[in-house]
Amino acid sequence: MTTEHDQTTIEFIGLVGNQEGSEAFPSHGPVIDKQHVSLASLAHESGAFDRVLIGYSSFSPDGLQLASYLSHQTERLSPLIAHRPGFVSPTLAARSFATLDQLNGGRVAINFITGGNDTEQQRDGDFLGHDERYERTGEYIEVLKKVWTSEKPFDHHGKHYQVTGAFSDVKPVNGHIPIYFSGSSDAAIRIAAQHADVYMLWGEPVEQVREVVKRVRAAAAEYGRERHIRFSLSLRPVLAETEEAAWARADEFLERAKALKGKTAWSRFRPAGAPQNVGSQRLLAVAAQGRVVDKRLWTEMAALSGAGGNSTGLVGTPQQVAESLLDYRDVGVGTFLIRGFDPLRDAVQYGRELIPLTRRLAAERALHLERHAEASPLAA
Repeated sequence: MTTEHDQTTIEFIGLVGNQEGSEAFPSHGPVIDKQHVSLASLAHESGAFDRVLIGYSSFSPDGLQLASYLSHQTERLSPLIAHRPGFVSPTLAARSFATLDQLNGGRVAINFITGGNDTEQQRDGDFLGHDERYERTGEYIEVLKKVWTSEKPFDHHGKHYQVTGAFSDVKPVNGHIPIYFSGSSDAAIRIAAQHADVYMLWGEPVEQVREVVKRVRAAAAEYGRERHIRFSLSLRPVLAETEEAAWARADEFLERAKALKGKTAWSRFRPAGAPQNVGSQRLLAVAAQGRVVDKRLWTEMAALSGAGGNSTGLVGTPQQVAESLLDYRDVGVGTFLIRGFDPLRDAVQYGRELIPLTRRLAAERALHLERHAEASPLAA
């Protein structure tokens, strides 16, 4: 597990969907394509990914059951299950996650996504406002943790949840399930500061990420957690043997996405108009700065898609992209969620070329810094 002071260990997260497809490639096959889930899971495990995100939306299959299937296909890979509070009781959710955690040997992690869009929430019957949703999420996680850790029945009397005599025989393997947290608003950061093990950002320029890391750590400091919380960055790397070839691939993906705009499941169900969630607003503001920001942060797909999700990329050779990842590592990011526009092919390529190279460069950089510190007169 990556810590704030560990400069060599980097966690990599991929994504396994219920069927193959992306902004640039139409989904095909059955809605739940078991063969794809199996192939993608094995590709990520053999590629030394630590975890894979299983996404959530109001129109997609149940992530907990997909995670169970994935767990049976793999031996080491951890499913990071996107979970939206408010639709099941936290006591039931706690038992469900702990049960799977026992069945797969302690590999479960949860990505809490509170929901930044009213239309998406209302499809499942949730009519709370934005800030109230995050307030509810904080209380939800509080109850969840009590269920996992309490050795005797407990009562909880909060604004959103009331339980009496709550208890669970089943506990997580390690006593706790890692909590990843998404959301860029002030309300989201306030809850993340209290409860998150890992705070997740979408791919913004390095200096913006530095500022968010500082901001979240400052908020966590109010709860004595500034040295506990870690950071994840989500990006869409586009790799090739040469930089020119990588940009040609990026251009091809963009043209494919233009041809498919409005025809994929995600775009068909995406609410019209400007995005409500702060994360998407931030990505669109980055995209307005130009096609490329920093050395190689590619923004055109975010602009085209309305930044409805993780949609900015790093374009270049594996060496160039690895070096860019380490630039983010230098400002506090220890986890990278990377997924491709050609999902299965890219996952294999990341595992073969990008992940081992990034980890090797990180280790070399840490060794160099250690030797420099030992040689410095101040070290004595």
